Amino acid sequence: SSILWQEPGSFLQPALRPELLPSQNIGLGREICQFNSYQEFDLVVSSVTTKLKGVAQTNLPGIGDVVWDVLDFSGLPQDKNSFFVVTNVIITKNQMKGKCPEVPSKGRLCRTDKDCEKGAWDQQSHGIQTGSCVKFDVLKKTCEVSAWCPTEATSSPPRPALLAAAENFTVLIKNNIRFPAFSFIRRNILPQMNVAYLRSCDRGNDSLCPIFRLGDIVRGAGETFSDMAVEGGVIGIQIKWDCNLDRFMQSCLPRYSFRRLDEKESNRSLYPGLNYRFVKYHMVNGVEERTLYKAFGIRFDVLVFGRVGSAPQTSSARLLSRNYGVPFVKSNSHNLTAIFLVI
Repeated sequence: SSILWQEPGSFLQPALRPELLPSQNIGLGREICQFNSYQEFDLVVSSVTTKLKGVAQTNLPGIGDVVWDVLDFSGLPQDKNSFFVVTNVIITKNQMKGKCPEVPSKGRLCRTDKDCEKGAWDQQSHGIQTGSCVKFDVLKKTCEVSAWCPTEATSSPPRPALLAAAENFTVLIKNNIRFPAFSFIRRNILPQMNVAYLRSCDRGNDSLCPIFRLGDIVRGAGETFSDMAVEGGVIGIQIKWDCNLDRFMQSCLPRYSFRRLDEKESNRSLYPGLNYRFVKYHMVNGVEERTLYKAFGIRFDVLVFGRVGSAPQTSSARLLSRNYGVPFVKSNSHNLTAIFLVI
């Protein structure tokens, strides 16, 4: 008997059979060398965690200089595989519980109390109508509401964005993957990446570095951070794993790419960008007040794709046995499989 190859993925040197015609020996070699076309595949199972870093100082209208750290600019908890960064704000300060005129664009203009229904509200209201028609300004009258007063001002977000410095913030992305069919596990922080590496790696000259500058991510998606920061939006961070587990062609490294996921044109979208509201409460002379923030920002969704391929241990030998009548036996030793063709 002769050992024709070792699996999986070894370089094959076929032993020729003298009793076969030359064309049959050529076919035998061709069948063996096409070994890697008979691969089994599996799809990736993935988990993602992220860690933001950065500090910025900005001058907020009516408040002054404010330092923002990661707890301030990271916003509300997001869905898994996502993180959010505040880039702009509209502030309504010193709100107290009371009665005040509704904002015209949110409520309804009125002439007399008969135009206002006590207890009425809708999805655009800031509060509950009291039934009184009051002056909003020298030209308009609106229905009075019980609410946090003054009501939120309707205005466009500041340009340039107040937290445009978020462009220089960084995020560490940790991606763990598994291919269940092959019991294969890997992560994007490779074994050789130690603490010293992570402190100094630069994606400008190292495409495997898992630490990303937010401005570079947005630019990689074909956008300008300063423009996107005004109203916010959604960016996809795509991680693709295309793995080959055959022994001499083994490769399994992540590839990163970026794209914008939301509709960026304000004139095409009813509600462009991305924003949410939060408040900070405080006491003034024993009275509870709050500051309302309408925060605009960019949400980053980490999207993981991948598949793995590996040649089954006996598929090629069975192919030769069927096509050329060559019997085979299989012997396992540790992780090495030798296929013996009986000649």
